[in-house]
Amino acid sequence: MMAAKAWLSGTTGRRADRTFRVRLLVQGVFALICLLMGIQFARWVTAAGAGVLPLPKRPAGVEAFLPISGLMGLLDWAYQGSLNVIHPAATVLVLLAIAVALLLRKSFCSWICPVGFVSETLARIGRRIFGRNFRPWRWLDIPLRSLKYIILGFFGLSIIAMSRHALTEFLTSPYNRVADVKMGLFFADMGTTGAVVIGSLAVGSVLIHGFWCRYMCPYGALLGLVSWASPTRIRRNAETCVSCGLCDKACMARIPVSSRPSIMSVECTGCLGCVAVCPIEGALQVHVGRRPVSPVAYAAAVAGLFLAGYVGARVSGTWQTGISDAEYVQRIQEIRSSKYGHAGR
Repeated sequence: MMAAKAWLSGTTGRRADRTFRVRLLVQGVFALICLLMGIQFARWVTAAGAGVLPLPKRPAGVEAFLPISGLMGLLDWAYQGSLNVIHPAATVLVLLAIAVALLLRKSFCSWICPVGFVSETLARIGRRIFGRNFRPWRWLDIPLRSLKYIILGFFGLSIIAMSRHALTEFLTSPYNRVADVKMGLFFADMGTTGAVVIGSLAVGSVLIHGFWCRYMCPYGALLGLVSWASPTRIRRNAETCVSCGLCDKACMARIPVSSRPSIMSVECTGCLGCVAVCPIEGALQVHVGRRPVSPVAYAAAVAGLFLAGYVGARVSGTWQTGISDAEYVQRIQEIRSSKYGHAGR
């Protein structure tokens, strides 16, 4: 047990890019779960398209890729007092991500999110090719960072401006009922425009560490704003700090860690990269309130909170959709018709 804990607390990577093994392990597990869900979802869509009943089990976790529907479901839940049965898992997962951000900073982004895992993997490829990742000039970086807040504001204000009736109408519309399938078809039958956009984001992520997450992800922007109220933060002991600057180089969010007593920035993802590279034990530590916690304990808290919410949703019956297999078969077989265009059009 002690040997396993020591291994998990260790680091991997070059000196200025070290990452706690425990974070890579947690990231990898969640990424593998998403991959398996994707395979299962593809089998389910294929069976539904062929009209084969009963359908194989649909993985409700794919609704994690419907954050807008999840946010709308959250507001509708507040209005109606009950969770909508169309994509309940989408709403539960948004609520869980917000809860994790509130308690443990924006750790959802660096420990759980599969997009974050892919983005970091592409950044590692970039370091292997070019020897480093590039950083835009500060005068360009600051306005680029505002893009994710502009996108968040657009979606947020659009949702808030909707009446209760309009919100319910969208959530129960033919489009939203199969939004998960349309999302899957976007990647399965990607057109030229979609391929160019995805390719551009991939290239950007190879060149710039966290390109999508830093500049364009509205989900991360929301979680960052919520994390302002979090009791968790990285604290620096000025008395033992040797000002080597390694923490500044390792920080994915490019926060000047070495010059701050504690990190409160909305850009901090709680990745603990700065802690991993610090050569002085105890100079940088993650604190929950006033109490320092180890990387392993922090990882257990992040993953445990998320998994506890998932289990709670399963047990309470607020995880699986209320749409029947027969309805899915009918709708998927006619999904390319104009009936399933965006409800806002």
